[in-house]
Amino acid sequence: MGNPKAFLNIPRKEAGYRPVHDRVNDYGEVEQTLNTEDRRLQASRCMECGVPFCHWSCPLGNRQPEWQDRLYKNDIKGAYELLTMTDDFPEFTGRICPALCEKGCVLNKQHEAVTIRENEAAIVERAFSEGYVTARPPKKRSGRRVAVIGSGPAGLACANQLNRKGHKVTVFEKNEAPGGLLRFGIPDFKLNKSIIDRRLRLLEEEGIEFRCGIRVGHDIQIEEIIRDFDAVCLAMGAEVPRDLKVEGRGLKGIHFALELLQQQNRVNAGMEISHEERISAKGKNVLVIGGGDTGSDCVGTAHRQGALSVTQIEIMPKPPTGDNPDTPWPYWPVVLKTSSSHLEGCDRRWLLDTRKFIADEEGRVKEVEVEEVIWDKDPGSGRMNLVHTGKTDTIKAELVLLAMGFTNPVPEGIIDTLGLKKDSRGNVMTDPAGQTSLKNVFAAGDVASGASLVVRCIASGRAAANGIHSYLADRSDKSE
Repeated sequence: MGNPKAFLNIPRKEAGYRPVHDRVNDYGEVEQTLNTEDRRLQASRCMECGVPFCHWSCPLGNRQPEWQDRLYKNDIKGAYELLTMTDDFPEFTGRICPALCEKGCVLNKQHEAVTIRENEAAIVERAFSEGYVTARPPKKRSGRRVAVIGSGPAGLACANQLNRKGHKVTVFEKNEAPGGLLRFGIPDFKLNKSIIDRRLRLLEEEGIEFRCGIRVGHDIQIEEIIRDFDAVCLAMGAEVPRDLKVEGRGLKGIHFALELLQQQNRVNAGMEISHEERISAKGKNVLVIGGGDTGSDCVGTAHRQGALSVTQIEIMPKPPTGDNPDTPWPYWPVVLKTSSSHLEGCDRRWLLDTRKFIADEEGRVKEVEVEEVIWDKDPGSGRMNLVHTGKTDTIKAELVLLAMGFTNPVPEGIIDTLGLKKDSRGNVMTDPAGQTSLKNVFAAGDVASGASLVVRCIASGRAAANGIHSYLADRSDKSE
């Protein structure tokens, strides 16, 4: 702890965002960076608490106080090494993680948490620029082959850890390039795709093979992969979107959120999309249904496409601002979250249920009928029940984006073919080591947990890699 009084004398200082009038005209990352000295001062605010709740809050178990101290002392190499002991991809989490660690920071009791996430991103960027990040292939190979199906954060973390342990890893990806939702779901203005490519080049140099454009279960059968590999990790995510079964759902102009986000990311990458297939908010009133991060990403994308107006609705009540007594420190606070996209302009409304989509003369959506609702607590069970009030309204919208989350992984093609056991939500059931009901098949990330955070997926991928390594070691011992 280099400066024991820093948290008293130095206020929290965030890098902030690029000006709205500037950033809405491109897809560059919206977040700015602090200069080196300001960043060191922010790191010095860490109190190295006797009970580090930041560490407790992090699904990866990141050792924040230790690398904050290294950053303050300008030991970037040491800070990066500490970071990557627990986090395979700090350049991702440093940009897009909601920073559970900061919500657990003792200083967050006064809403002055250490800027842990920004400090993390600063460490990894300096480590790359100063040449501390280099490929480190394993010195010895085990002779075992492992297939990882899916190249999102869980699949990449699992592959990285297994490769480091000396196993030969092949990653199968259905899309044209690796990254999963990191590449095709998260907008470029939050995560520039060159950051993903930079890490992928290192993984390839270290010996991981990526086979893209291959849909397992269609282009190649899962039985063939199980036959050719010693173990398999499923990391395909939870890709079944929650839908709205209401009148007019089939009208033109109504899309799932990922249809817009994936297409725009591909356009940014240089892909040509025909006019008929192009989803565009230009000159349109846009309605985003769903109040989470995906909905926020749609808001920001709609602005950059030139939307006339953007409205976002949510069926749940408006969260409290600042503090919520139901979720006290150090737990994750359920409070109103305003993203950079919301700051660009958005009419946000709560307690609205979508009742009907209304068409124009050409069969395109032009309005959406919504109804005010309330949530009533059952005195007996304590359960909150949705009550419709009968009060309706119409919202003008020529483009509607459904951003209500995801329900479960796609069962066809792999899960049902293998007959894997599933939980009540349709996720693949695993033990704590990630092993499924088939002993040589493991699962990691959203395919096992349901839709979750990138940081949780990385943690799950690491855990599955440890489980696979133990399974392979046990097989080796028994064959001797």
